[in-house]
Formats: sequence, C-alpha cells, structure tokens
Amino acid sequence: MDHVDATAPADEEPHARVEGDQRPDDEVSWDDGLIARRVTEGNAPQEAPARGTTSGPPAPMAYDGPLRSRLDALRELVGLSRARLDNQTLAEAARVLDEATARRKLSGQHTVVAIAGATGSGKSQLFNTLAGVPISETGVRRPTTAAPIACSWSDGAATLIDRLGIPGRLRRRPLQSAEAEAQLRGLVLIDLPDHDSAAVQHREHVDRVLKLVDAVIWVVDPEKYADAALHERYLRPMAGHAEVMIVVLNQTDRLPAEATEQILDDLRRLLDEDGIALGEYDEPGATVLALSALTGDGVGDLRETLGKIVAERGAAARRVSADVDAAAADLRPVYAAGQGVGLSEEAREEFSGRLADAVGATAAGEAAERAWLRSANRACGTPWLRLWRWYQDRGGPQTGSLPVRRHADAEATARQRVEQAVRTVSEQAAAELPTPWAQAVREAAVRGSQGLSESLDELADQAGLPPGRPPRPGWWPVAVLVQAAMTLLQIVGGAWLVGQIAGVLSPNLGVPVLLMLCGIVGGPLVEWGCRLAARGPARRYGQEAERRLREAAASCGRARVLDPVAAELLRYREVREQYGRIAGVGVGR
Repeated sequence: MDHVDATAPADEEPHARVEGDQRPDDEVSWDDGLIARRVTEGNAPQEAPARGTTSGPPAPMAYDGPLRSRLDALRELVGLSRARLDNQTLAEAARVLDEATARRKLSGQHTVVAIAGATGSGKSQLFNTLAGVPISETGVRRPTTAAPIACSWSDGAATLIDRLGIPGRLRRRPLQSAEAEAQLRGLVLIDLPDHDSAAVQHREHVDRVLKLVDAVIWVVDPEKYADAALHERYLRPMAGHAEVMIVVLNQTDRLPAEATEQILDDLRRLLDEDGIALGEYDEPGATVLALSALTGDGVGDLRETLGKIVAERGAAARRVSADVDAAAADLRPVYAAGQGVGLSEEAREEFSGRLADAVGATAAGEAAERAWLRSANRACGTPWLRLWRWYQDRGGPQTGSLPVRRHADAEATARQRVEQAVRTVSEQAAAELPTPWAQAVREAAVRGSQGLSESLDELADQAGLPPGRPPRPGWWPVAVLVQAAMTLLQIVGGAWLVGQIAGVLSPNLGVPVLLMLCGIVGGPLVEWGCRLAARGPARRYGQEAERRLREAAASCGRARVLDPVAAELLRYREVREQYGRIAGVGVGR
C-alpha cells in the first residue's frame, strides 16, 4: 500500500489532495476524499457514507458534582491568591481552569486520544493500523511525522480538533468498518510528532497537544522503552494521569515470547518507579500492553481498551481531575502549613504588654501612686510642714502634678521597644506559614507599625491622668479639719503661755503645755494616719492609671498591627480551606 505524507502541503502531493483543498485550512471541516480514493484503489465502495450524523451539534460534556466542586474551589483559590502570589506560581492552576472550562463546552460524546512515542517506536504505523488506512507517513527517514494528524471515527469532533490547532488538511477519517464503527465510535485519534525529535517545533507540538487531549497512548519499543528522556520528561511528571494512560510495547514481532514478557516486567517496574499506578486486577491505573503494529498481533487488545474508554465517556473528566491533582500538588508548598497557624492569646497579650512597657504604663502607674501619696501628705500634713514644702516648691511645678513629657532618650528607647514588639509578633504569626503568606503577614505588620510610636504617645496623653492634683477622697476635708484643730491647739496653748509670761493671765503651766503637746504630737499622728489611709486609694489610683495606659496601648496595637495581621491569617485560612477541597486532604489546622 502506498504511503502518503499527510503533513506535506497539498500542492507538493497531488495524489493526496483532498476535496475542498481550494478552501483555507480553517474552513475545511473534514477530508474524506483521500480515504474514498484509497478505498476505490482497493476495489472497495466508492464513497464513505456519512456516519454519526445527528440532528444537532454534539451535547457538551458535563462534570460530576465532586469535580465541579473542586474546580470551583480552585477558581476561588486562584482569585484569593492573586494579590499574594506571583502569576508564575498560579499559571498552571489558571491554565487548568481555562482548559477545563474549554473542554466542558465541547462534545462529551467524543474522546480525544493522542499517540505519542519516540523516534522509530512505530507509533505512526500503529496509528495507521488502528485507522485501517495509511494516513500518517511511515519510513526510515527521521523524523517522519512533522505535525499532529487527526483521525475521527464519527462526526461532530471538529471543534475538539480545532482546539488542538490541527488544520483541515491534516484531518482524516478511518477506513469504513462495521466492527470499528461500533467499537470506536466517538474516538478522535491524534498522531503526534516524535517527542525526542531533533526539531524543536516537533517537541513543542507534542508538549502543547499532550496538555489538551483526554488520554494518551505511549508507544515504546524494545530498544528505547527505558529511555531517560521519556521517563523523566513525560511519564514521571504525568504519573497522576495514570488512569488516562496506555503504555504499549510495540514491535514484539522482533522478540521471542520470553523476551517480551521480561521486557514487559521491566517496563512495569520502571513505571512503578515513576510513580505510575498500574491498572491491574481491576484497579484504576495505566494499562500496559504488548503488540506488533506490523503484524497486528495484540492490536485487538488495544482496540478493545480504546473501545471501553470511548464507550464510558469518562476520560475527559478523569483527565481534568488529574490536572487538578497535579496543580494542587504543585501548589502544596504555598498552601500547606504546619500545626497551630495563627496568633495565640498568649502572643497577643505579650504584644500588648510590650507596647504598654514601651509607653511606660507601669512607670506611669507608679508615678500616679506617688503623686497621690504626695498630694495626701501635703493636704493632711501640718501647716508648718506644708509652709516649708511650699517654700521649697516655689517657682517649680505645681505640687503633686504628674509629668506629661518624656526625654528624647526615653522616646528613642520606647520606639525601639515598639519595633521589637512588632517584629516579635509578626514572626510568631508567620512561624508556621508558607513563605508567600508569611511574607504577607510580615508586610502587614510593618505597614501597621509605621507611625505606631506616635499614635501610642497621643493615646497615652489622652488616656493618661490630667495634669495637676489627683482627685481627693471624701475623708480628706475631715483630716484637714483635724489637722487644723491640732494646729489650733498649738496656737492656743502657745498664746496662753505667752499671756502668762506677759502677766496678763494667771500662772497655770499645765493646761497650755498640755494643749501644745496635744497639738504638736497630734499633728504628726494625724499626718501618719492619713498616710496609712492613703496607701490603698493611692495604689488603686496608680493601678487605674496603668490600666488605662495599657488599654490604650493594646487598642492602638490591635487596630494598627494585630487586626491587619489577623486579616492576612484569615485570608490564608480561607485559601487553605479551598485548597483542602481541591486536594481532598487536610493541610493543617
């Protein structure tokens, strides 16, 4: 039988010109002329009747619920991650979504299967054997197949082949056969160029089409079945696609029976090392067959396997599911994290405590307590002591006032403490996160820390106690009156003694001395009692001042740092949940 180079332009091969070649490639939907002429030359019927004619376009395929759910989760995952991950990281996932959407819109009644193999493996010969007519050129010249060639067993697959970028002049029909018609109806078979071709364009064709077909037949020969390029570049990366993969050992006619079995066993071992599950004992996985495309031995088994794949019409969905699995595996490093992701309550409290220390909440509380005690001592002290203290404080700040400003060195130290607190809490939040999300958390914390020290100072001033004297409790006036009475006793006793000395009053030292002693001793006793009584209120006053500063610092830190960090962590939890739906497994708490 003559061999036809279906990859050559029509004007170079006049005998291969097909009907409708006058039209552009994109307008030629099918080419039955070549097959008709081949049949005529073989004394067969002149014209192939139209097969697969339907009243309308083929129904688009439909994904089942779990696969739709996974695709929706992947779409949500990509959308949520756009602002956090670079386009290159999400490129494959986006491609899978696009291709899944495109495939769903096309015929669900057809299954696109590619035949791929190395130079000299006999894939084109196998392609012709399945089609029953020499469509793809075979020979000793390498490489032989220069572009993908399509062969469809029924109508309605034009849009599927358009998606593969195969022009009309490279689309063919198989030889008419009632058996093949019934067994392979709905099959679209693609013969690919050699994957190890020296021509770069040929390898590009292979890589492009392999991403779009529903299933793949890998053709290997006894000499190159263990080729590292095949296993490392194609089989190993496509290990997750085992259910839509058929591995065929061709050219068994060159081997004795025992050698064929040995090579098949070794081939299965290599596939197992590649991580490819083998579909043995009714388990899902790749099918491994041995055949000879030249003699036809074993081709019937391949036809039967293809017939089952085409009849169940599930290869396209399984291919999409495997693509989603592969995309999920590639994305696992940027979504799967360790346990305990997030900020613990202890970490939050530690951060708030660091900010409170930075604004001097403890020192402010102690200062407020001391100020309250000083105010109590001065208010309840003896008049003579109060007069002396007034004299010492003359020209200075108001008695009992609280400091409201910090020195420059104290402000610098406080700023460093704030920066250290932000770094610590951001590292704690990002500790178990994948690198991109950890970086996003750190950036959110850094953005929030800008101007945090100034905001803390402003809030501290607003939340701090007002300048001047601290508020006085209700018992202070009573203590002041008692202290005034003690002073009055001193004055009365002293005046009485002076009157006696001056002779104005009759001599009587007991009463005035007693009055003076009561006043002199009673004044300090009242002051000491007031000091004891003031300790409790002073402590509460200082604690209140410290609490208000701590709450102000915590509120500011929460609004500017903790809330943005929590938002990033929440976003990560959302995408991690979507990733869990895609991968079908947990990825950490």
